[in-house]
Amino acid sequence: MRNVTLILDDGTRFHGKSFGYEKAVAGEVVFNTAMTGYPESLTDPSYAGQLMVLTYPLIGNYGVPAFSFEPNGLATFMESEKIHAEAIIVSDYSTEFSHWNAKESLAEWLKREHVPGITGIDTRELTKMLREHGVMMGKIIFDDEPENIPTAQYSGVNYIAKVSCKEVIRYNEGAGKKVVLVDCGVKQNIIRCLLKRNVEVIRVPWNYDFTDMEYDGLFLANGPGDPDTAVEAVENIRKAMAKNANLPIFGICMGNQLLAKAGGAKIYKLKYGHRSHNQPVRQVGTNRCFITSQNHGYAVDNDSLGSDWESLFVNMNDGSNEGIRHKTNPWFSAQFHPEAASGPVDTEFLFDDFVQLL
Repeated sequence: MRNVTLILDDGTRFHGKSFGYEKAVAGEVVFNTAMTGYPESLTDPSYAGQLMVLTYPLIGNYGVPAFSFEPNGLATFMESEKIHAEAIIVSDYSTEFSHWNAKESLAEWLKREHVPGITGIDTRELTKMLREHGVMMGKIIFDDEPENIPTAQYSGVNYIAKVSCKEVIRYNEGAGKKVVLVDCGVKQNIIRCLLKRNVEVIRVPWNYDFTDMEYDGLFLANGPGDPDTAVEAVENIRKAMAKNANLPIFGICMGNQLLAKAGGAKIYKLKYGHRSHNQPVRQVGTNRCFITSQNHGYAVDNDSLGSDWESLFVNMNDGSNEGIRHKTNPWFSAQFHPEAASGPVDTEFLFDDFVQLL
């Protein structure tokens, strides 16, 4: 294992060992407090451009499942067709793994996909720094190549355009109700959850003008980066809302933010985001509380919601918005991930609510 150093924006250095692909990288340093689910997290397109710190100390002990695909083109066990995170940073990488579904080690997978991995980092101290300071840009360099220092850039980059599909993809054609899915970096379990409810899914690129298509409902998917870079997506959502007020709309994560922007609300960046399996959210107006899987760095400003909109869910840790709904039209969204993968599936009923509206 070669010696590597993580350098944060403020000059702080963390020294560790490389166990993945050997290349210098840069990106936004974020932390995830989930205990499991690194194959799903690494392949979640929402991590594009980020160096993912896992706070759970032991990583790699259950290996990685086979990267196989179903006849419909969806990955069997992963959330996209490749790793999207720039790198993974852990405290203790397990070189030995054991799991009924494991086909290779995490290190073998990272090397095959040209993604760096660092072990031996004090991830507790690193996470404390990120919580106190807020997320920072960082660079991973190899100590024996001090001149090879990459440039870190995240703010203002349209990562949605980087991870979205490039052409229209149809699933379950002729099944029944048609749902247009705006792909901002969709996790594949979202598509699985829709297909399981026997609808036809028409997956379109993030900036595709779908408003002249024939469909029964609109789905706004998750995705990486700053929602303010997705101007064309917001314009298309507004057109769809103006064209048919009775059209059911459901958004998840980035979809929550884009729906809010289409409705006139503002978005702001959280200090260090929500990335975990254990975020508690309460349904507004009730005492119903759910444990949710989350991965986002931006949030909707509740105070900027128009008079026709209201909060649907609120985060019980910091009071931030976790979903919105229109007061009269069938438009609603969740900032968290009802489809999980990985994480708890307490809120998967939201897919049922959406399909019943079609």
